[in-house]
Order: sequence, then C-alpha cells, then structure tokens
Amino acid sequence: MREINVSDITQTVADLFLQANYVIGEDVMDALQSAANQEPSPLGKHVLEQLMENNRAGADESLCVCQDTGLSVLFLTIGQEVHLTGGSLEDAVNAGVRKAYTEGYLRKSVVIDPLFHRKNTGDNTPCVQHVRIVPGDKVHILAIAKGFGSENMSRLTMLVPAAGVEGVTDFIVETVRLSGPNACPPLVVGVGLGGSFELAALMAKRATSLPLTRKHKDPRYAALEDELLKRINALGIGPAGYGGATTALKVHIITAPTHIAGLPVAVNICCHVARHAEATL
Repeated sequence: MREINVSDITQTVADLFLQANYVIGEDVMDALQSAANQEPSPLGKHVLEQLMENNRAGADESLCVCQDTGLSVLFLTIGQEVHLTGGSLEDAVNAGVRKAYTEGYLRKSVVIDPLFHRKNTGDNTPCVQHVRIVPGDKVHILAIAKGFGSENMSRLTMLVPAAGVEGVTDFIVETVRLSGPNACPPLVVGVGLGGSFELAALMAKRATSLPLTRKHKDPRYAALEDELLKRINALGIGPAGYGGATTALKVHIITAPTHIAGLPVAVNICCHVARHAEATL
C-alpha cells in the first residue's frame, strides 16, 4: 500500500490549473498553424495568426489566454493500492483550485446557486470532480478549465438505434451549426456515443482533452471523425465566426456499450484553446 498525502494533490491541482490557463498545448498550436497555412479566407487566416500570437504571449508572460478562466473540472483516476492521508480528497482538490485561482489572479466564475442566489463564491470553488478507482498505486489528475461560451453550446440527445450513422452525424453537425460564432471557433468537438444519459456527456467532456494528434483505434470511428470534421468545416463558420474553412480543428469520439433500445449522443463543444493539463503522482 502506497501512501500519498492529500497536500500533494492540492499542490498538483493548483499547478495544473495555472498551466492550463497560461500555456496552450503544442498539439493545439501545431493545429492552428496548419489551419492558418491552409485557410483560404484572408480574414480567417488573420484570426488564426492572432490566436497563435495571443497564446504565445500567455505562455511567455504567464498571462491568461482568455478572460473566461473556466469552471474547474477534474478527472481523478486513483489506484486501489493508494492510501490517501492527511484529510479529505474532495477538500484537497478544492483547495488546489482555490490556490490557483486566488494566487494566480484567475477570474472566479462560480456562483453558489444556479437559479435563485447567483452570488459568486469568490474562489472558483466548488469544482466538478469525477473519481474512478483502478488497479495500481498511482494517482492521475486531469484538470480542465472549461469556459462557458463553448459549454453553453453543447447538447445531448437520446436517439433510437434506427437513427444510425446518419442520425448521429446530422445531430453533431447541427450542434456545431447552431453554435455559430458563440463557441469561439475553431473548435475541438468532443463526442460521447453510447452508455447512458449521463455517461455520454461525461465521455464527450473527456474527449475534448484528447491530443489533437490522436487517431481513433477503430478505423470505423476514425473515418467517422474525419467525415464529421469535413462536414463541420464545410459549414463555413470559420475562425471567430468570420467565415472560412476552419470551423473545427478536431473531432474526438469516445464510445461505450449501451442498451439495446438506445443510442445516446452527447456533443461537448470546446473552444480552440482546449485548456487542460494532467499529471501523475
């Protein structure tokens, strides 16, 4: 049995959210550069170049790349041979979020009640935590800073199996079309297929953090991802909604077994920065 003090988790969470808000991944930067090289719209190309300049400035000067520093979402994968000591895991994770958003001067965006008492909590907590227990003696932490310009454009539907590939594809493309410029394109589109109502959404959120260089292991889904990206970019929404051929940088699909009578489809829209960072203890 390996012991890990929750204070180590607190510090790791704080470091990850600072990194996620200041430093955009090389995979995203490479995808933006590739898109800029191929973008036929002069205005679209200019927007992509400005986005890259903004991202470089954020990394060089430890500045937020966007004023919406996101709702803090964490995926914690904990080995069953780990014994966490020193206090509550949930409290430790929230303490890490609090530390990052106060000491790092990140915008605090969480309100205490969704409907009647929308008062800011002042420290971006509580965060959203998803915990999974697996074999092993390590703790893996994925931190996602999810802005709501794109989150608000996400959708979920419960299709019937007869809808097939066409029904799934139409729903995903229509979701992006409806988002228009509101989600800050170019986008990373996370798709969850199968499972249940809540699992589909969880898979879609997780999909937005996958490397943009990733290809689906199943060639059928890899081909579907490529076809979806082609159809989405044919919408012509373009960078920042100004028109062009770069509405999305990547479509990622995660699947799960589902009920014989169902075909859940969730689409989690993510803006181009796709802010996330991860570490293993």
